[in-house]
Amino acid sequence: MKGKMPLRRCVVTREQLPKRELMRVVRNKEGIVSIDETGKAHGRGAYLQKSVEVVTLAKQRKVLERQFDIQIPEEIYQQLLVIAQTFEKEQ
Repeated sequence: MKGKMPLRRCVVTREQLPKRELMRVVRNKEGIVSIDETGKAHGRGAYLQKSVEVVTLAKQRKVLERQFDIQIPEEIYQQLLVIAQTFEKEQ
């Protein structure tokens, strides 16, 4: 019998999904924003669904900027899009 599947809420869709279907973006104490591939990095985290559409909406609506109260570098969005595209191809 398997244990419970950890669920997290996507900051864009507000939908609760299994952790493996989400990407975690973190802002550390120094104010540096990065993608947390391990899910264990210290700092304020926000989860996004692994979907190109969701990443695009997050950028348009400035969801991560509001979540972290900081400007999000374009490179972060580009990295998120690559991860989402890879995930969608695997499905």
